[in-house]
Amino acid sequence: MPVYKDNKNGTWYVSLWFTAWDGSKKKKLKRGFATKHEAAEYERKFHNQEQGKMEMTFSDFFQLYKQDIKPRLKLNTWLTKEAIITKHILPYFGNRVISDIAAKDVIKWQNELRNSIGENGKPISVQYLHTIHNQISAIFNHAVRFYDLPSNPASKAGNVSTSEKKEMQFWTQEEYKKFSEAIMDKPLAFYAFELLYWCGIREGELLALTSADFDFENSTLTINKSYQRLKGKDVITSPKTVKSNRTIKMPDFLCDEMRDLVSSLYDCKPTDRLFPVTKHFLKHEMERGCKEAGVKRIRIHDIRHSAISLLIEMGFSAVAIAERVGHESIDITYRYAHMFPSTQTEMADKLNNIRKESEENVG
Repeated sequence: MPVYKDNKNGTWYVSLWFTAWDGSKKKKLKRGFATKHEAAEYERKFHNQEQGKMEMTFSDFFQLYKQDIKPRLKLNTWLTKEAIITKHILPYFGNRVISDIAAKDVIKWQNELRNSIGENGKPISVQYLHTIHNQISAIFNHAVRFYDLPSNPASKAGNVSTSEKKEMQFWTQEEYKKFSEAIMDKPLAFYAFELLYWCGIREGELLALTSADFDFENSTLTINKSYQRLKGKDVITSPKTVKSNRTIKMPDFLCDEMRDLVSSLYDCKPTDRLFPVTKHFLKHEMERGCKEAGVKRIRIHDIRHSAISLLIEMGFSAVAIAERVGHESIDITYRYAHMFPSTQTEMADKLNNIRKESEENVG
């Protein structure tokens, strides 16, 4: 065992050679253990992680997962994932040997989650329960694909709940008109919500916009970045997905409004944010506008749903809408299928005609 005592200060240390991912031999030296047992435990964990052995604890494997996955994700995405895992998964499974966790253990954990109370004093929502489950399933999937775990117990257990998702909320065009008139007294808020509604952009995309993103000659808006507030700092990242990079054609009235906004800003540089406000500001204005206009309260993200529902009502295809809002067309079809006009009757009529023509030709 590569565990040794440091005679100078009486502590213990680990010194060992291991084979790195590229096949090279490297030395690992770790000092300062109070006991031989602590040093030996560190050596065991290190060996298991390097060899990818599934005798390690779930907590130890999470560190491997973090090393593998974090560099591939945007910082805000990873921080959200890590917060969920740290709060809801590690306290329950952290000290369990990952290869010993079975589907029945996951089901027991799910039942505890169902009965737990969130920070708002209410039971955790079905949607958030699904999100938590997806995180633990992703960890087990990673262990199966790359570290030879035989199977994914979270997949066997199934998701936390089969309850239907909460009904999607959105405004009609008339409701949005009332809301926008109610917030006209604050131009920055008015212009922000105009872009959210008429272009269907995301909140983070809105807050990252600069004057350089507008081409007033061609009436276009380029979306190529997103705003996040991370650890007390303003961070500009790439958009949510590759599909999110897009150019949106603005209606003439909106183009005129944005030109007015840019011209009204004193000493505005091309790289300055046009909306140097927080998401809290937008939420406050949303609540104020809803109250004054007497329209139902929806989330800011639901304005995006409202924009999409308007385009569907106008008769545009899922492919065209997806291109405008930065979605995959299959997502538009799946999430908003109930809003598209039904073609079932038309299909049946055409099938009837084909059968009728066939019979007439035979006759």
